[in-house]
Amino acid sequence: MTRGTKVAGLLYYLYGPGKANEHRDPHLIAGWRDPAELEPPLRPNGTRDFRYLGGLLDRTVTALGPHNHVKPVWQCSIRAAPDDPILTDAQWADIAHRVMDRVGLAPAGDDEAVRWIAVRHAADHIHLVATLARQDGTRPEIWNDFYKVADACRTIERHYGLRAAPPCDRTAARPPGRAETEKARRHRRDEAPRTTLRRHVSTAAAGARSEAEFFDRLAAGGVRVRKRFSDRRPDEATGYAVALLDDATASGEPVWYGGGKLAADLSLPRLRARWSKPSEAGGPVSGRWLSARTARAALRQSVADAADRSRNETEFFTRLEEAGLRVRKRFSELHPGEITGYAVTLPEYTGSDGAPLWHSGGSLSDRLTLPRLRQRWQTPEAPADDRLTLTFEERQALYDDAARAAAHATEHIRRYGRFDPARAADAAWATSDVLHSAARSLGNRELSRAADAYDRAAREPFARIPTPTPAGDALRTIARVFALVPGEAARDGRTLLLFIANLVTLIEAVAELRDIQRRPVQVGAAATARGRVSGRNTALETRQEQPADRDGELNEIARFISSEFPTPIFEATQKPTAGSSERDATSPVRRHPRGPQR
Repeated sequence: MTRGTKVAGLLYYLYGPGKANEHRDPHLIAGWRDPAELEPPLRPNGTRDFRYLGGLLDRTVTALGPHNHVKPVWQCSIRAAPDDPILTDAQWADIAHRVMDRVGLAPAGDDEAVRWIAVRHAADHIHLVATLARQDGTRPEIWNDFYKVADACRTIERHYGLRAAPPCDRTAARPPGRAETEKARRHRRDEAPRTTLRRHVSTAAAGARSEAEFFDRLAAGGVRVRKRFSDRRPDEATGYAVALLDDATASGEPVWYGGGKLAADLSLPRLRARWSKPSEAGGPVSGRWLSARTARAALRQSVADAADRSRNETEFFTRLEEAGLRVRKRFSELHPGEITGYAVTLPEYTGSDGAPLWHSGGSLSDRLTLPRLRQRWQTPEAPADDRLTLTFEERQALYDDAARAAAHATEHIRRYGRFDPARAADAAWATSDVLHSAARSLGNRELSRAADAYDRAAREPFARIPTPTPAGDALRTIARVFALVPGEAARDGRTLLLFIANLVTLIEAVAELRDIQRRPVQVGAAATARGRVSGRNTALETRQEQPADRDGELNEIARFISSEFPTPIFEATQKPTAGSSERDATSPVRRHPRGPQR
């Protein structure tokens, strides 16, 4: 459905040849009057005279004056499936009347409704055109017209025995329009800017724990950001819009997209609701779900980021606390007010005795000792230290933790999916965060496409935010750690394969959940994502129908990843060092009854 301001231009298009001469025998089949009376007459030169029809349609709009809609021309296309039978003009006329009645623009028996027509210029579809001004001088209500048309179409499909389209489950993001797609093709883009921006925003939201961090991540990702502020409170942001650096109008202005126009759950109010939930979605990285190596890596990256963004010692400690880290300062024995060092830890990062496990700056990296940081801050013109990277063992541990979180979420979804789907919704939603963050960290194109495809499978209708669960919190923690660490080509072999394989199984579990909920479009989205993650575009097989060939699937995933990453996944002769996928020997194993277990 589209809206416009001039009915004459639309009539010329509908009766014209079309952009590829696809319009054949255009004629009216229905309207608020007898179609034969409204049909535009032919001129001697063979063209149509639209003055009479256009004048009748515009008359009510003119009479309504300034109280009218900004875009008073309403247009809706109704198309049959390619394998449906060819319908007659009388059947299409009946369909047009049913749709207009269900939408409420022209209810059956209402002689004072809007003026409208139905044009057929092809065998498989019609166009409904209406001017949004009732003949009694009032404005019609067009709220939720899209869903009302869809509801009418489902009734029509049953009545005429046509192929049924998937029901509207209110989980879809707004797709790129025709103009956006054609512009992207002209500029030789792989995809429309709307799709690229939705991926950027989703990835930033997955890695952020607050509004400020969200906007920082968007800016760091090379995206223009424009905030919308309240008229009553000028310092309060009420929304935002994003634009690509190289996407501009003919006049050179950026093409902006509001967050809510990218997807309903990416509007600023929805993001704030997400961060305000009492879970890892709105809090710092929790040590509850991480092994010792991964927790140490997350601490190092957080401290390094705070140091890079600080200009002095006071600002540094403030940023550490803002990042959600617990900080313990060490003071001089000779000068009690003098700070000589510091240590940090994550919330819920404890030993077997429940005491916090602290890491000093020097134990994280010799670049992060307090004397080295002071030296850096005292020399502003000196370049900042290179970004710290993960060791082989740390990245192994991260993939191992991610695999455990995915396995725990899979078990959670299958446990509650059949009798309490709402309790399983949070893990399905958090899976999207893991996909987006992992795709960014690993730099993998197929994972990125899988995350795009999976987005719809993750959403709840009406962009509702699911109630947090431990399984979802574990996935969000992993997503935030992926967002913290620098993106690198993977070389870590078997634990990466295990993570990818468990991710495939998790997506299968989500597809089963959506199938139980009778949401076929979301099942299809999960199937597409699963095919991209595993490297094959096949339909989902349920565990009841066909047992999974785990070894075969691991081999297939290994071939897929090897072809996608620029460096070898693992060397056959190189084995991980002892304990690379386990906790440090000096660190006690912390097990939590609600958390993912190995």
